[in-house]
Amino acid sequence: MTSPTPLETHGLTRENLLEIDYFLRLTRTLEERLVALFRQSKVIGGLYRSLGQEGESVAAAYALDYALGDVVQPLIRNMGSILVAGAKPSDIVKQYMAKADSPTRGRELNIHFGHPARDGFIGQISMLGDMIPVMAGIALAGRMQKRHLVGMAFIGDGASSTGAFYEGMNFATVQRLPLVVILENNGYAYSTPTSKQSAVRSLADKAHAFGCASETVDGNDVLATYAAARRAVERARAGGGVTLIEAKTFRMKGHAEHDNQSYVPQSLIEEWSAKDPVVRFEKTLVDAGIATAADFEMIQSRAKREVDAATDEAERSPMPNPEEAARGLFAGDGFWEEQR
Repeated sequence: MTSPTPLETHGLTRENLLEIDYFLRLTRTLEERLVALFRQSKVIGGLYRSLGQEGESVAAAYALDYALGDVVQPLIRNMGSILVAGAKPSDIVKQYMAKADSPTRGRELNIHFGHPARDGFIGQISMLGDMIPVMAGIALAGRMQKRHLVGMAFIGDGASSTGAFYEGMNFATVQRLPLVVILENNGYAYSTPTSKQSAVRSLADKAHAFGCASETVDGNDVLATYAAARRAVERARAGGGVTLIEAKTFRMKGHAEHDNQSYVPQSLIEEWSAKDPVVRFEKTLVDAGIATAADFEMIQSRAKREVDAATDEAERSPMPNPEEAARGLFAGDGFWEEQR
């Protein structure tokens, strides 16, 4: 019998590694439940899955220290990151169903919400690229308050071509702000291939325009992504400024649930299906003798129980009261204070 393969865990304990697997399983299970609700017409608006990309969302967000006030800013495909930061599955289901007791009280959808005071994440907006200047502002505010927080922002390959992205990155780099930017290169900006968006050989090369540190990582390798993010977080907290991490990954579904992904060659889908980040991560742990199939079965059972409970809670929740639609739009009317 051969000995287990030695594994570089980058300082993560067995408990840490199993917790990462829990967040991976929870993300996938929750999204699968949302697909079922979407097909029952219980989801309001679109549904944006991260199937195939869960690994880099969870791994990068796991590198932050929320006890120190670190803040993560997701995009619509980064549900895993906010679960790591403290989001509740029930809040996410209620958001997608636009329930009256969702975090935005039915005023917004999907994961467009944040709990910066309670948890370590803020809600994103749909104007992709614009969140980079916002996160630069959060990092600057943290410095002015003499806090040692690090900000982490996710951005897509297409959004990295926007002017707001360049302005935000330039400002953050000049100010040497503690900011880590995860640039998800999944090959397509909706249906536009990356090759038709940018002429650079690697999206990490965009860092040369700003003068910040950069790195390219296999986004479907959970441990490699965690290690790259951890290095960037430590650099930022030590005063080393911004790091741009290009995470090469792939979304196994269309832009949204209504998109049949017909513009993607079937050979490419088959290639990436063999690189499933959850399967790869669990195989790595088994090969190293760190975990067993029984461990993963227990984790999956826990994730399903929590998603079942979240779904039941959301199903019981009422829809918003139309009479309150105009409340909470302006500061001072007391609506949001009443909701706390």
